[in-house]
Amino acid sequence: MKKLSETLTEMGIDFSFPIEIKDANGKATYFEDSDGYWSISEYDTDCNRTYFKDSFDYWEKYERSTNGRLTSFKNSDGVQSIKN
Repeated sequence: MKKLSETLTEMGIDFSFPIEIKDANGKATYFEDSDGYWSISEYDTDCNRTYFKDSFDYWEKYERSTNGRLTSFKNSDGVQSIKN
């Protein structure tokens, strides 16, 4: 994944670190620091995290029931949990 700082530099847009983008609910969807670390997060309409990935290729996926209860969790380390 190309870092946002690289795109901004190519476009000649000034910026400062850390770069943080938040959604309308104030949840951080993108973060990047001056050391090159970045992370992205996705959230459902109830502000529950559904996905996370970072520059170390670590990721997490969450699934929830219609009432918001966590039903499944998986990550790049092989951890998997399914709750009934």
